[in-house]
Amino acid sequence: MEYTVQKLGLLAGVSTRTLRYYDVIGILKPARINSSGYRVYGQREVDRLQQILFYRELGVSLDEIKEIVDSPRFDASRALREHRDNLLAKRQQLDALIANIDLTLASREGTFPMSDEQKFEGFKQKLIDDNEKKYGEEIRAKYGKDQVEQSNKKLKGMSQQQYAEVEQLAADIHSKLAEAFATGDPAGELAQKAADMHRQWLSFYWDSYSKDAHAGVAQMYVDDERFKAYYDKDQPGVAEFLRDAVLIYTENRGE
Repeated sequence: MEYTVQKLGLLAGVSTRTLRYYDVIGILKPARINSSGYRVYGQREVDRLQQILFYRELGVSLDEIKEIVDSPRFDASRALREHRDNLLAKRQQLDALIANIDLTLASREGTFPMSDEQKFEGFKQKLIDDNEKKYGEEIRAKYGKDQVEQSNKKLKGMSQQQYAEVEQLAADIHSKLAEAFATGDPAGELAQKAADMHRQWLSFYWDSYSKDAHAGVAQMYVDDERFKAYYDKDQPGVAEFLRDAVLIYTENRGE
């Protein structure tokens, strides 16, 4: 079946302006232009638009989507399975937050008691799910499934006070790291304080501290572009500086 730009827009729930823009940037070209000068889309274009909209729903940029769907290695069936997995994970996050809201409303109306810990369960689960989506494959390969599951369990079991403490500590680490980076000395007092604070932060998630694991995490901050971008967002070179500070810290640590 073939569609004009208006009919395809109505079918997909997108504006004709959007479809024309997709044509201009080359992410979705019509199958042909008819004798009246109208864009005409066929089944191939319909399927491609579906993929584009799936990726857009997951927050992928148009430039990235074009690169993905234009790749000769693009597998539409595999992409659909990945979309399904991602959307299921997103639904689980939303379900957890909705359940948390329902419980909060019941608590406010006096029909169900709610502990302070329960008030933050949905947010902690979302954090776990987000981390799993972004880094799950890498950290499981590096540290093993059991270690990751234990870390997630510890996070979910945190009290409101502990959760607030770990969030504050994360912010303090960045502040201290910025001060230390300005000195240029990863072995200096400020840098070593930042490394020790980083150890404390990790200990909120780990059952037991390991110097080798700490050093491995710091190295991952440099090797993985996503972690590197996170630490280097304010000042290029911070990820490597933290890595160096942690390596010095773990070498000098007695136990």
